[in-house]
Amino acid sequence: MRRVVSTALMASSPRLFLVGLLRPSVIHRFNKSPLPRLLVRKYVRYNKVFRGIPMASKRLSKQKDFYVEEVHSHIMWWKEKIQLCKKPSTVLLVKRLTYSNLLGLDVNLKNGSLKEGTLNMELLQFKSRFPREVLLCRVGDFYEAIGFDACVLVEYAGLNPFGGLRTDSIPRAGCPVMNLRQTLDDLTRNGFSVCIVEEIQGPTQARTRKGRFISGHAHPGNPYVFGLAGVDHDVEFPDPMPVVGISRSAKGYCMISVLETMKTFSAEDGLTEEAIVMKLRTCCYHHLYLHTSLRHNSSGTCRWGEFGEGGLLWGECNGKTFEWFGGNPIEELLRKVREIYGLDQETTFRNVTVSSNKRPQPLYLGTATQIGVLPTEGIPSLLKVLLPSDCVGLPALFIRDLLLNPPSYEIASSIQEACRLMSSVTCSIPEFTCVSAAKLVKLLESKEANHIELCRIKNVVDEIIHMSRNPELSAILHILLQPTWVATGLKVEYDVLVMEDFSPIVSRVKSLVNPFGGPKGEICYAREHEAVWFKGKRFVPAVWANTTGEEQIKQLRPATDSKGRKVGEEWFTTIKVEEALNRYHEASDNARAKVLNLLRGLSSDLQTKMNILVFSSILLVIAKALFSHVSEGRRREWVFPEIYDFFDSKENFLAEVNSKMELSGLSPYWFDVAHGNATKNTVNLNSLFLLTGPNGGGKSSLLRSICAAALLGICGLMVPAESALIPNFDSIMLHMKAYDSPADGKSSFQIEMSEIRSIVNGSTARSLVLVDEICRGTETAKGTCIAGSIVETLDHIGCLGIVSTHLHGIFDLPLTTRSTVYKAMGTEVVDGCTKPTWKLIDGICRESLAFETAQNEGIPEMIIKRAQELYLSVNATDAQAAVGAAMEFSNPKGYLNGPAEVCISKTTSECTSSVSDQQLVEEVKSAVTIVCQRKLLDLFKKKSIAELAEVRCFSVGAREQPPPSTVGTSSIYVLIRPDRTLYIGQTDDLVGRLRAHRSKEDMQNAPIIYVIVPGKSVANQLETLLINQLPISGFRLVNKADGRHRNFGVAGLIMEALTVHQQDKSA
Repeated sequence: MRRVVSTALMASSPRLFLVGLLRPSVIHRFNKSPLPRLLVRKYVRYNKVFRGIPMASKRLSKQKDFYVEEVHSHIMWWKEKIQLCKKPSTVLLVKRLTYSNLLGLDVNLKNGSLKEGTLNMELLQFKSRFPREVLLCRVGDFYEAIGFDACVLVEYAGLNPFGGLRTDSIPRAGCPVMNLRQTLDDLTRNGFSVCIVEEIQGPTQARTRKGRFISGHAHPGNPYVFGLAGVDHDVEFPDPMPVVGISRSAKGYCMISVLETMKTFSAEDGLTEEAIVMKLRTCCYHHLYLHTSLRHNSSGTCRWGEFGEGGLLWGECNGKTFEWFGGNPIEELLRKVREIYGLDQETTFRNVTVSSNKRPQPLYLGTATQIGVLPTEGIPSLLKVLLPSDCVGLPALFIRDLLLNPPSYEIASSIQEACRLMSSVTCSIPEFTCVSAAKLVKLLESKEANHIELCRIKNVVDEIIHMSRNPELSAILHILLQPTWVATGLKVEYDVLVMEDFSPIVSRVKSLVNPFGGPKGEICYAREHEAVWFKGKRFVPAVWANTTGEEQIKQLRPATDSKGRKVGEEWFTTIKVEEALNRYHEASDNARAKVLNLLRGLSSDLQTKMNILVFSSILLVIAKALFSHVSEGRRREWVFPEIYDFFDSKENFLAEVNSKMELSGLSPYWFDVAHGNATKNTVNLNSLFLLTGPNGGGKSSLLRSICAAALLGICGLMVPAESALIPNFDSIMLHMKAYDSPADGKSSFQIEMSEIRSIVNGSTARSLVLVDEICRGTETAKGTCIAGSIVETLDHIGCLGIVSTHLHGIFDLPLTTRSTVYKAMGTEVVDGCTKPTWKLIDGICRESLAFETAQNEGIPEMIIKRAQELYLSVNATDAQAAVGAAMEFSNPKGYLNGPAEVCISKTTSECTSSVSDQQLVEEVKSAVTIVCQRKLLDLFKKKSIAELAEVRCFSVGAREQPPPSTVGTSSIYVLIRPDRTLYIGQTDDLVGRLRAHRSKEDMQNAPIIYVIVPGKSVANQLETLLINQLPISGFRLVNKADGRHRNFGVAGLIMEALTVHQQDKSA
């Protein structure tokens, strides 16, 4: 097969030199024709030639083989693309292709000849220069494509094949001249590059083909601009798409981006795997190259991604088109860019790399998606609240890139200083004309900037001059120079920027664009034909009577278009008018050519000011973005934070100070404080917080709010708080919920552990780490231990952060932490129901509100009830085991020394059957009184019980109600159920609570015992203490588990209950 392909390629090579090399007859003549002349000379000379000829043949053979191999790789590339075509019409065209030449033409089909002098051969010559681009050739009023290219047009541009679906002709397709832009957009949107071949316009001799030339290219992010100088409308210009290369070194991953439009490149090194994946996910690139250094990962295997590090990057790249490259990463990638775009090897690219020293790490992908920097379904968008709704385009892109790649402390300080000045200016501000730097460079370099674009350039210059002449705006202009240096890689001083002599250029732009307006300035009745014709119906008299005007009417003749076809029944002209029109069209064409020459000359003049114009355009984009952000921030009542650097200004090392972040009046960024619908929190973060709280209690919202505030602060922007002190973190990492990845063969817990590994490895004492619901994807016991170990690790690192969890067993682990603080999301009881307050408080919250959450989300009541029964049965067993362990701890020899202990050692039925109902009530009252009296004594810090008011315990029997004196007071109560089990609760509405209990089946006559207590917080603590104390005294409870998780801030009450029990025994 290789030999057949090679033979066909030899016959169809377009390059004259290579054509000569590949034709056997020419090779034969080249090897043998010199011999007869050399044979008549001396023998020695003959010997030298005889030895030299095989060497030359070998060199020619090597060149031929190299060329054939190169062309073969291009054909195989096209074959892969063609095999992706699915449309029925395209599939029929594919059957007529042959993979023996770069066009895919079958020479045996009609119009498939590749002989010298044919249009196909001319197209093959153009194709050989850019073998992986779709070739569109101007033929009259159409742009045509053949072979591979025709199939691509039909598949991706929605065009119909020429000649229908006939099977005896080569594949051909095309588009009208007027639809060229749309066709190019369709092709580049699908990742194809296009080479456009134009005809040389003008008269040609008979039986001669028009000359053709490559007028330009269209690439993804780099449009076709030929002829744009002559249009009278604006042309949309897409964002430039770089060629990206990824390599790895001892410093970490490196991402090299090359912009052919701007002739610039940047190399960001020292990146983590997550940072490089985020950049790939957010970057629209033209080509992706992976360096061979990636094949050897940290595990020492050549199978990239087999173990550990590298797997995440491999998963990102595996489903995409990429190529491997070797050698020096920067030099090799620049060489490939020159090949892709057909540039000379001498073409230079400017290095615009921003140093990563003292600059925070780029956001991880998970962090960017979970706070809405990148659009994510179900996540509030941070970008949408930073700018007004009408501020889109380049300013919004600048803010997005700023958040994804936080600046250094110096740049962030400059941005904040500029924003502070913007918030206080009193003068009018410019409109801030936003011009794409890539568009500006492309149009000026190709000399295709029309009068609209030149007017924009003039506006950019005018606005810079206006800012420099206004005292308030001039200060802002000075400050914005530094962020613009970073954004453009151009170092332009203030004096150079404002003193640049733009006046001649501005005046020349005015003189050019105002008088002419556009190339279509003539007024005519038949606008489509650009002709002044007579238009009318039934104006010919029925009888000729030699009246005035009859002679002129007789001279009228039907108007025709440029091809001699009759235009319509109502359009007429005369010979004199046609002659005048021809003179007018000739003058218009001359004027058009003159205007285009002037515009192109102006573009040429502006090329010398290219760097200044690029710098100015980017500066105005930044200014508009920041002015818009300040306006929206003031409307939302946000504030400027105080930001400080970890590094001491005098000593260039990490200062020995305790880092802290203080956020006062912090509100969720997606809530509008101006509308008064936000719950504010105060967060003083100076260590690691271990956060607990119920479902829906605001843990995730708090973590997102803190992350957004910290990110905005280190970028120099306003934050959603009343006041803020934010350190310049070297990285901000937020981990929320994880999903499984079937394509990578990883479960959700594997994904979570992979992200946690990256967080732990990338954390320093200057990092902010926020982890939500850690280790929730695996079984509880081991997940709790893993979570505890991660908390210990982060605590030892010394980073600031919050780790939230529902794994309450973590508080029972023997953790060795130095500064970890327990925090909780608050709850309150409203109408007998526990509800979250969304406030951050001290302590531990063990209430999950899981049953309530499930019920609120529509889970059937029967499922909820069964879940409660199962929960009670499991936790009753755990409570009994805990009591036994406590008794064993207090009495290591195992002896039983009291009636209560004897009761616990018996079976439940034996214990409860030995007492009557009334006796049970009295025993419960006695136990409740003792426990409450001792707790109140401790709370009020009295020296003796006599100094406290006596704790009175009241009972309400069957068919009785509490007295009115209980209304509006806090109380704890014990409900005695028919099965002689107890339910302990607290309420501010005892009458309503008793009514609710008695409304249930078999509970109509249930008695209760209650105690009035001073306040809800005391009632909460007494309730938990009783729940933990009464089982030790031998009573059976139905809500034993509530003592573990109902309230926050009472984690030590279980041990307190055991202490009280031991004191009773010793007494």
